Amino acid sequence: MADVAIIGAGSWGIALAKVLHTNGNKVTVWSIVEDEITMLKEKHEHAQKLPGVKLPEDMEFTTDLESAVSGKAYLILAVPSVFTRSTAKSMAPFVKEGQIIVCVAKGIEEETLMPLTDIVEQEIPQAEVAVMCGPSHAEEVGIGLPTTVVAGAKKRAVAEEIQDIFMNNVFRVYTSPDVLGMELGGSLKNVIALAAGMADGLGYGDNTKAALITRGMFEMNKLAVTMGAKQETLNGLTGIGDLIVTCESKHSRNRKAGMLIGQGYTMQQAMDEVKMVVEGVYSAKAAIALAKKYGVDMPIIEEVNKVLFEDKPAKEAVNDLCSAIRKWNMAILAGKIKNAGVPYNLQGKTYGRIKI
Repeated sequence: MADVAIIGAGSWGIALAKVLHTNGNKVTVWSIVEDEITMLKEKHEHAQKLPGVKLPEDMEFTTDLESAVSGKAYLILAVPSVFTRSTAKSMAPFVKEGQIIVCVAKGIEEETLMPLTDIVEQEIPQAEVAVMCGPSHAEEVGIGLPTTVVAGAKKRAVAEEIQDIFMNNVFRVYTSPDVLGMELGGSLKNVIALAAGMADGLGYGDNTKAALITRGMFEMNKLAVTMGAKQETLNGLTGIGDLIVTCESKHSRNRKAGMLIGQGYTMQQAMDEVKMVVEGVYSAKAAIALAKKYGVDMPIIEEVNKVLFEDKPAKEAVNDLCSAIRKWNMAILAGKIKNAGVPYNLQGKTYGRIKI
């Protein structure tokens, strides 16, 4: 039995707390919000973010960060990505040399363009920092539905330790050394899911959604590989797997926010309606900044940014994407674009030869 702390009492943190407790670990949940901890102590349930998922009576809840962190074998960092740096900075004095921290949020810091594990390593250099992600919704994990995720770490032994404490007959954990690929997949898919949600909100059908997912996957792959990630990582659970579930699921907050924007809500109105952190909104600017830094065309993510931050109507954004593809094909037929491959083929080999 391991002594584990969940740092952050949102829906995902609570779901993982239940998995860890089910596996026989001693679990402490920390939140900076006193009312949240009071509710968890009294009801043993997060009635707002994960209703119906009952937590065991011997699970501990606290607002005292020092007591939550000190002496724990594993720290599961589950705060929203925008609070990762500030929380890590507060944790740092209490973290011992070699203590394992597992980042389970998904995002890229806008100011520095750093993934979350890099932020934590910068703030807590004495820790062993890892990541865990994959196609997983708290609502399903919390009630024990079969789920597969990946634990990633630079050291194989660390990834396998994380695998050991989490894995059971309904929560399968694979391991990977490609931490960068995992984090980029987990962050970028949230932005694509906003686009997929916008298409749903506009009343478009499965054809449109399939196109966005497929083309979005290529954009994710292209940037991640250019940055040094492995393509097979993006083609696995933490890339295409996570993208599918986030674009399609009724539980997806990014898809829901996108749907509301497609229906005419502003970004802020959509986030207020969802009532939870919409990570894709925070990752969108960082994603397009990375694309520009590495010289990668990402037209879907570019259009999402215009909708979110330049008040461009979602319908206009979709139309611009489609008309750009039409203009591209016409240019090929007119001989204005050479060596473009098969004129009507928008597979990965030809996509990206011009900005669309």
